Amino acid sequence: MKILVTGANGYLGQGIVKELLNLGNYVIAADFTSENIDNRADITCCSIFDVEKPYEYFNKPDIVLHLAWKNGFVHNADNHIADLPKHYEFLKKMIDGGTKRVCVMGSMHEIGFFEGAINDNTPCNPMSMYGIAKNSLRQSVEIYAKEKEAQFIWLRGYYIVSNDVKGSSIFSKIAKAANEGKTEFPFTSGKNQYDFLDYDDFCYRVAKASIQEKITGIINICSGKPESLSSRVERFIKDNQYNIKLKYGAFPDRPYDSKAIWGDSSKIAEILG
Repeated sequence: MKILVTGANGYLGQGIVKELLNLGNYVIAADFTSENIDNRADITCCSIFDVEKPYEYFNKPDIVLHLAWKNGFVHNADNHIADLPKHYEFLKKMIDGGTKRVCVMGSMHEIGFFEGAINDNTPCNPMSMYGIAKNSLRQSVEIYAKEKEAQFIWLRGYYIVSNDVKGSSIFSKIAKAANEGKTEFPFTSGKNQYDFLDYDDFCYRVAKASIQEKITGIINICSGKPESLSSRVERFIKDNQYNIKLKYGAFPDRPYDSKAIWGDSSKIAEILG
């Protein structure tokens, strides 16, 4: 398969590109810069929103996997709403050009406050600008893809565990603090339960879900199992042998964070066989 990956130089992009290449695909990797992109890919450095005819420009890919998104960890940044029309127009141009399968990275933050397992029919009531923008993109591209008879896959991501200090997750921040010699890390109560996947596993599941044709719509990239934040972080610290302790209660829990939320893993389990 010939697959265009946007945001290929980002935290997720670099790992997903590598998995797609390992699975034998021809990958066109697009981003502003390329220092973290596997050199087996066909790399293009550009601003995707400024390309007039992206389908032709990127050599007519069979699939577009749209990962590009700015400030994903800053949930109320202004750019989420400001950039929304640009994401939609880019994907619309790809569909109009001839791409028959559009895969987009989503987020469990589209759901808002909810307790229990998330499936295709779980209502969305996002409580941050990031969640609102992602959910709006999902709804609008789904309608347009159906109208143009293109396959649409929404890859709903959950929480990713990695010791990469360049990331912005709680795990990356702890890894960075530990590497800097800090022995204490300010933390919330840690009682909330989430759905966690190790980074490599997450990237592999995204790659497999993107290149298969049988299952479309919303696909949860998840483990399907809830675990308390404190339990997973403590295990992360132990596994990496960090000399750092959590300072519980230093930060309040965010009001829009669910007490227990995880993904229904039935679709991704079927894809993985």
